[in-house]
Amino acid sequence: MIDSKHRNTALLVAGCFFLENLDGTIVSTGAPRMGAALGVAPTAIGLVVTAYLVTLAVLIPLSGWLAARFGPRRVFLTAIAVFTAASLACALSTSLGWLVAMRVVQGAGGAMMVPVGRLMVVSGVDKPDIPRLISYVVWPGLVAPVIAPLLGGLITTCASWPWMFLVNIPLGAVAFAVAWRLVDDGPGRAAPPRLDRTGVLLTSTGLGALTWTAHLLSDRHAQGTPVAVFGVLSVALLAAAARHLLRTEHPLVDLRTLRIPAFRASVSGGSLFWITVAAVPFVLPLLFQEAFGWSAVKSGAMVLFVFVGNIGIKPATTRLLQRFGFRPLLVTAAAGVVATTVLCGFLTAGTPIALIAALAVVSGAARSLGLTCYQVIAFADVPQERMGHANTLQSTAQQAAAGLGVAAATVALRAGEWVRPGSAYAVAFCLLALVSVGALVGAVRMHPGAGGAVVGGAPRSRPRVAPPQGRGELRDRPQPARTRNDTVTPPA
Repeated sequence: MIDSKHRNTALLVAGCFFLENLDGTIVSTGAPRMGAALGVAPTAIGLVVTAYLVTLAVLIPLSGWLAARFGPRRVFLTAIAVFTAASLACALSTSLGWLVAMRVVQGAGGAMMVPVGRLMVVSGVDKPDIPRLISYVVWPGLVAPVIAPLLGGLITTCASWPWMFLVNIPLGAVAFAVAWRLVDDGPGRAAPPRLDRTGVLLTSTGLGALTWTAHLLSDRHAQGTPVAVFGVLSVALLAAAARHLLRTEHPLVDLRTLRIPAFRASVSGGSLFWITVAAVPFVLPLLFQEAFGWSAVKSGAMVLFVFVGNIGIKPATTRLLQRFGFRPLLVTAAAGVVATTVLCGFLTAGTPIALIAALAVVSGAARSLGLTCYQVIAFADVPQERMGHANTLQSTAQQAAAGLGVAAATVALRAGEWVRPGSAYAVAFCLLALVSVGALVGAVRMHPGAGGAVVGGAPRSRPRVAPPQGRGELRDRPQPARTRNDTVTPPA
């Protein structure tokens, strides 16, 4: 049974997750008015979005070590305070340079806020309680990108662009007050090893280069050479980072956690799933406005039906998991996203609005179900002592996938314009659906008993984990997580 403290902590982290994701996308709608107010071209405002996303990607890997070094309570409270203060500074900015600098500070707060908060949610709880707690945390991350275009349009139309940041002030103040009374550091913790500075350098620069590459891909005016240079640089840095993290004794992020099959499935399939989830809310408003000739408010309101599906399926998610397990639900969710994404490509200006709304609701339900399952199964078989590394790695992969989503949408649209200029959106949606096919294949191949520790599945056998090899490898194999009845988790 989930106690009130863990439930309230999960709801608090959900609110912070909403703020972080909202600020990553809300600025795009107000780019023309922001550019006019700051005396720059609207396209220059893209840097405001990219600076925030790059900072998130660069600093999230540090969150686990900081929480272990200074305690989750101190890091979480500091992150909320930094995020809120930076939001105020963004609203008071009078130049693009100052606004970008404050967005970097805001991203630093967000990079610590949500990963550390989610670690507090899943640490020290019984495995069967994880699905409900994670379901509280996940849905704001789905809602924010959906309502951000409409909210940004309404704010810039009815008020002024600084209010896109000022709305964070009261919300951040409430979150800080609640966290001050609610959050503690839990049981005593051992001092972490020395910070892996080489890992920080390689991982952070690699993720930063990858996020910048995604930004260049999403910029229609970007030249091919910079894209290629940063793309190759990011791959080289991340490959070097992976080699280092696998060889060092105390890595910044322990990639050996990926040997746990259920966790590996969550990171790989969940990343592909998240790319499509992040891309579709970007392409749909463009389809409605550019192809159908709808207003920004009407298109934003229609995309809100995705939010209806998100919320509609949420109360049933835990019961569905307990009834069917992970693999059937992930297959259903991935197939649902593939089908609805393809069908979006066949929408026309003459399609009945009720049918478009119904398609958006089904898409939202599939998105919500899939991401909840991927988030929960990530921690199903992870031993408590490795939960911090798993949380950091999963958060990093999720942020990278979300950043790549918009880039994937832009590349798909460009490919559609090149293949069939008159049907660019149809081609783009089909290409995005192919990304989710990868998640569908992974879900089909998943072991039927995957994640049994959190849904009460019957034990089968121990998870197969590769034996340690080479200098710096773990000296012992990770033990399977156990349920309240001490049943061994089935393999993924």
